Parts: sequence; C-alpha cells; structure tokens
Amino acid sequence: MIINNIGFNHCHDSDFFIDRPYGSNDNLLLLLKTDSIFNLDGNEITVPKNSFFIYKKGRPQRYRCIPKSTFCNDWIHFEFENGEEETFFGLGLQYEQPVHMQNLSFLSFCIKSISYELYSNNINKHSTISHYMFLLFNNVSEQMYRKFSPHLKPDSYYELLSTIRNKIYSSPFEKRSVDSTAHEVRMSKSNFQHLYKKYFGITFMQDLINSRIEYSKMLLLNTNLHINDIALQSGYNNYVHFAKQFKAKTGVTPLEYKMIFNNNLDI
Repeated sequence: MIINNIGFNHCHDSDFFIDRPYGSNDNLLLLLKTDSIFNLDGNEITVPKNSFFIYKKGRPQRYRCIPKSTFCNDWIHFEFENGEEETFFGLGLQYEQPVHMQNLSFLSFCIKSISYELYSNNINKHSTISHYMFLLFNNVSEQMYRKFSPHLKPDSYYELLSTIRNKIYSSPFEKRSVDSTAHEVRMSKSNFQHLYKKYFGITFMQDLINSRIEYSKMLLLNTNLHINDIALQSGYNNYVHFAKQFKAKTGVTPLEYKMIFNNNLDI
C-alpha cells in the first residue's frame, strides 16, 4: 500500500467545495464526519455523516458542504500494490458506494495511526501502514455485513468464522487446511467452505494464502532471515511452493520483491 497524502480530522467552513473533473492520480478514501453533498455521474446525493467513501483513480471528484454548515473528514490519497485491490473487492467493498457506518471511531483511529507512521522514522512503517489499511477495510466490511444481515445473532456462524479469520491473519504460519479448520469449528467441510466464501467474499484457502504472503512480505522487508527460513516461518514446507504462490500474488519472486523495495529506499 502506497500512501501519497493523508489528513486527520480536517474541518472546513461553509464554502468548502472540491471539484476535480479528472480526479486525482491515485485513489481517495474519505471518512465523512459531517453530512455532505456528492455529485456522482451528474446526480447530487446527500451522504450522511459517519460514512466511508472511496474514489477510484482518475474518476471525477465533486463534493461539498451542506449549505450553512461545516465540513469535517479524514482522508487518504493512496495506491494499491500487487494483489491488494483484489483483497479490497474480496471484502465486498466498492468504489463510489457510500457506506454508512455505525461506528467511525475505529476507522478514524486507523487513519490517525497511519498518519503518525507515514511521517515517522520507524523502519517497519511500510508494513505497519499496510496492516492498518487492511484493518480499516476489514472493519468496514464487517459493519456492512452486520447492517445487511441483522437477523444474525452474536453466536452465529459469522462470529465463529470471524474468529478463524482473525487467527489466520494474526498467526499465518500455523499449519492449517480446510479439513482441520472445519473440524476446529465443528462444521462439515462443504458447509465451512460455503459459509466462509459467503461471509468474506473469498475462499478460505485464498484468504490463508493472502495472509501468508502478507506476513512473508513483512519478514522480507524487516528481517535478515534466509529466504528458506522466511518460507518456513510463513507456513510453507518448502521454498518452491512459497515462491510460486508469492509470484502469483505479487508478480515477482520474493528476492525480486526485496530488491525492488530496497532500491526504492535508495532513490
């Protein structure tokens, strides 16, 4: 994830108006803290406060204050890197689709934390920022799902599978399979796979691979571990399998990924 610019808790007076007919050279994420008026494909709509919104790179950006009101928001100009946009859509998120949130505080906390990391000298800030962005998107996805599935009780399968999903992203190196994980939650293999895809928009195995590749990126950029050790610590039995999945997700080999990043640091 590449962050080009960011703003936390910015407020403007009643004449605030954004009119970029050609958009920007990156994606624009907005957390709206006041009611706002958006022009989408020639139609003006009122987007309520506590809403999440993303403009796609190159799309017209037109939004403004409610008359005689102020405008407050958090925002991020950002670009997806290899495979990240696929994860975004896998969570059920879309461009230019306002999502009203019950709770904006966690999302705003993520943006505040990203802002701090972006301008810090922390050596791990690139991977930390990517993780905060994923947490932000994941939280939006979860709130969307709760909104459109109000019949689900707190002890539903969704809660159970959300726990599994949190486990694979916090400990991607653990040995897992569809069979063993279905057994862990006391579900049949077919029902487990069906519900996982239904709830999260991605298969369990695809999600597991994504978690391991993201973890391996962190190890590649922030440790001096041998490439074979990185494969093992990311949950792979051998380097060949690891390298094949890494290139399929990123378009480059693990070593090429590390070299590209290090070269960019030297520019």
